[in-house]
Amino acid sequence: MYEGLADASKRVVGTKQLLRALDEGKVARAFIAKDADLLLTKRVVDRCFERNIPCTQVDTMEQLGRACGIDVKAAAAGLLK
Repeated sequence: MYEGLADASKRVVGTKQLLRALDEGKVARAFIAKDADLLLTKRVVDRCFERNIPCTQVDTMEQLGRACGIDVKAAAAGLLK
């Protein structure tokens, strides 16, 4: 499910970076954490819906951060095209 997130050249981590990449049409798939702030993740989900990009929920921010190969929690991440 998280294939590719650990490769730094093929991912974006964080809500701001993900929203920017979505606007630029660079994202193939998005991931959001269920325990993240709803105000942050709703913007990502809405943007993904507008652009027909699959958006997958991950149980915790900690799991998403680990999947991305970082030592901190992450609310959102995306795989680049």
